Amino acid sequence: MRKIIYILVVCLSFISCSKDIKTQLSDDVLNETYINLEGDSISFRDMLAKHKGKQIVIDVWASWCRDCILGLPELKALQAEKPDAVYVFLSADRSIDTWKRAIKKHDIQGEHYFMPDGTKGYLGKFVDIDWIPRYMIVDSNGHIELFDAIEADDPLIRETLN
Repeated sequence: MRKIIYILVVCLSFISCSKDIKTQLSDDVLNETYINLEGDSISFRDMLAKHKGKQIVIDVWASWCRDCILGLPELKALQAEKPDAVYVFLSADRSIDTWKRAIKKHDIQGEHYFMPDGTKGYLGKFVDIDWIPRYMIVDSNGHIELFDAIEADDPLIRETLN
């Protein structure tokens, strides 16, 4: 009896702690709009469509996030190593001014978008963002290849880009 209870507890803990693997973005996520550096709104769908045929590395970050800033050198090394990928930065900052200052201060190269609802929007709920930074990779056909890396030096990022 003890063995059965132990096995049940172990199995349930794995089930409850695992995240669903997402491979296809929902319509809500694709229709969610963000703000670019020029102040224009763009849907996530249009953002991805701009880069059809390329891998897209998405970095969900914020200027107030210590781990996000500490991961930037590794991310810049990744950009140098994998220059054919597109790098999209989605900011969960609280203000547009703070977001823009951080991009300039840290010389973050790539495409930048401000998420008005932060991690509480459709994307955040869809991939269960409970920590930032969050790195995701979308393949050349718009499918999610990686959705839950939280460190810029996660080996799965490089493996997925290869």
